[in-house]
Amino acid sequence: MNGAAAGLPPGPLRVLATVLLPFAAGYFCSYLLRAVNAVVAPDLVAAVGLSAGDLGLLTAAYFLTFALLQVPLGVALDRWGPRRVQAALLAIATVGILLFALAETRTGLFAARAVIGFGMAGGLMAALKAITLWVPRERWPLVNGCFMAMGGLGALAATAPAEAALHFVDWRSLFVGLAAITAGAAALVLFLVPEKPATAAPGRLADQFAAVARIYRDPFFWRITPAAVATLGITMAIQTLWAGPWLRDVGGLGREAAAAYLLAIAAALTAGFALSGVVTDILVRRGVALTRVMGGALVLLIAVQALITFQVAAPSLLLWVLFGLLSNGAIVFFPILNRHFPPELAARVNTATNLLNFGIGFAAQAAIGWIIDLWPATDGRYPPDAYRWAFAAMLAVQVLALLWFLAPGTPPVSRPGRRHRA
Repeated sequence: MNGAAAGLPPGPLRVLATVLLPFAAGYFCSYLLRAVNAVVAPDLVAAVGLSAGDLGLLTAAYFLTFALLQVPLGVALDRWGPRRVQAALLAIATVGILLFALAETRTGLFAARAVIGFGMAGGLMAALKAITLWVPRERWPLVNGCFMAMGGLGALAATAPAEAALHFVDWRSLFVGLAAITAGAAALVLFLVPEKPATAAPGRLADQFAAVARIYRDPFFWRITPAAVATLGITMAIQTLWAGPWLRDVGGLGREAAAAYLLAIAAALTAGFALSGVVTDILVRRGVALTRVMGGALVLLIAVQALITFQVAAPSLLLWVLFGLLSNGAIVFFPILNRHFPPELAARVNTATNLLNFGIGFAAQAAIGWIIDLWPATDGRYPPDAYRWAFAAMLAVQVLALLWFLAPGTPPVSRPGRRHRA
């Protein structure tokens, strides 16, 4: 690390305190705001009179703007560095959260949610860029895994703790508090994180965007990515919204019991970040290709979703915990692609895939709501068949993407000599 040259004395503890923790605070907020609507959904429905389709589209607005910003975000991070970019985005997110707390209409809530998604778009990508700047290359996998667990903590905070807070304040006051937390995270990034010298990428801005186009034209990219982003996007859409209504309408749980289940799912999600890294490391050391690891993880995840969707086994906490635990399996496709492309394209490769991931998350979250709306609600609850058909449609998309991934000809990894030039 070259921290001394930037006024940052070298040493892992100083890097942890002044680089990793500020960015972790931002990622915590990103995941918290991504998932909190699963708990406050009944309040939003009561306050504004939302249908299932409205609720899905409203919550998915976060994913829409999040996805749209990914390509320019990758260029900005490579060109101007993560500190300034992330601090500015978190400030925008703070404004969006306040607007959400004040909104009185569906349109106002949708617009505010879209602003929140725009501001939270750099939560993980900015941190991954900062890690490449301040952490030695050999420590990246360990630090990445530990850092991503902070997102899991945000998902945890969005479940039972958020539900408990609603016993003392209404949902609007809760969002005002979330705005204050996000503003604090922006201040930490702006005032604690040192500026890394010479982080600006060389070359013309047009050339940097042209490199993104070359990423999207790469055949290996399109052989690996669809299965990963289909499962990541759809499971994210379910975990951050539709798991809560499913537990209430299909599982027959009360609001507090459903929040407790969501807490368990989020805890499993957090553990899954670390577990997937450990298991992957063990298997790769034993000669198992990364693509084989990814394929096995996807098969297990789809099987668990099938059991939940068709209720082959009795609905239980165990199935939903397994759903949370296995939801992270496809993240191994990040190192698969990073091995294929040159290091100077790292941020743009990550954000190019993230655009697809969150684009699918947006489409899936909205589509589930539209499908559920095809059945009439009784006392604000939808019948099990509505969820069964909606979840089955999402399952079909994942199966098709998996079959494409498993088709003959998928290489275990890209050959080092076949890397593309920036």
